[in-house]
Amino acid sequence: MDGNGKFRFASLQSEVGKTLLQRSGRAPDDLSSFVLAEKDQSYFKSDAALRVASNLPRGLPGLTVAAAAASALVPGFVRDGAYDIVAANRYRFMGKRDVCRVGDDRARFEDRFVPDSALLE
Repeated sequence: MDGNGKFRFASLQSEVGKTLLQRSGRAPDDLSSFVLAEKDQSYFKSDAALRVASNLPRGLPGLTVAAAAASALVPGFVRDGAYDIVAANRYRFMGKRDVCRVGDDRARFEDRFVPDSALLE
């Protein structure tokens, strides 16, 4: 979906993840949510998911329109409630595996993960 590599990832348990949490006004051990950290603002839960969805390539117009509509029409507490239900049941909905779903494509995504060494840059 993110063929252009616009988004990068960090584990919230990593040093860079903890730093981003603190920068976002959260405790460094707060692993309760999906976080999208941008240069000047951070988004959590449904706000983060909808912001990512609305910034995916335009080849997914239905997703982009749905994300924009949900952001505008559905109150945040309702969206976050739905987010919590999906998050709590994600393995039931999508299954759980003992290995990373990226599998053999791991090298293709390696540059999208923010290493702890990025804190030194």
